[in-house]
Amino acid sequence: MRNRERIVAAARETFVESGAEAALDEIARRAGVGNATLYRHFPDRAALVHEVVVCVMARVTESAERAAAQEADPFAGVRRFAHEAADERIGALCPMLSGTFDPDEPGIAAARDRMEGAVQGLFERAQAAGRLRPDVAVGDLLVALSQLTRPLPGTACPVNDQFVHRHLQLLLDGLEAPGRSELPGAPATLEGLRQQSRP
Repeated sequence: MRNRERIVAAARETFVESGAEAALDEIARRAGVGNATLYRHFPDRAALVHEVVVCVMARVTESAERAAAQEADPFAGVRRFAHEAADERIGALCPMLSGTFDPDEPGIAAARDRMEGAVQGLFERAQAAGRLRPDVAVGDLLVALSQLTRPLPGTACPVNDQFVHRHLQLLLDGLEAPGRSELPGAPATLEGLRQQSRP
């Protein structure tokens, strides 16, 4: 694995455990490189955070695309994608998207659009087949994934990890058609979530 890839992988793990303000020295140590090598690839923290966010979104996109291509049952595709996305720990990385981070930066926007399109395709396929409740939207799953994979304050990630897939499966059982009850409120659409997140 090349130095840049090692740095990004180490940064992702460190950010999940310690947040976006984690020491860059620790990231370099985990990657097995010197500080000078880290700064040669990423001149500042913002550049490294940007790369980690784009990398995670790309991995989530690839997971959705694989699930769509390889699962004959459309709901099995949704289920497979959800569990793989949970392993990416997107909830633990969400705080990095707040603050001074520009969600409309071209690289971020392109990665986000590709990811959302891939997940939307999974949902539409499952709903068209009658396997996914018609009263849910992609945002419902993405918000739930974010919440399930965000560590509780004051707890280490491994404490949370043992429950993530169990609770995610309970959620997925509730998404499968036919629904057993009427859901309160409206589906969480991607556009609706975007509007709510803007100042």
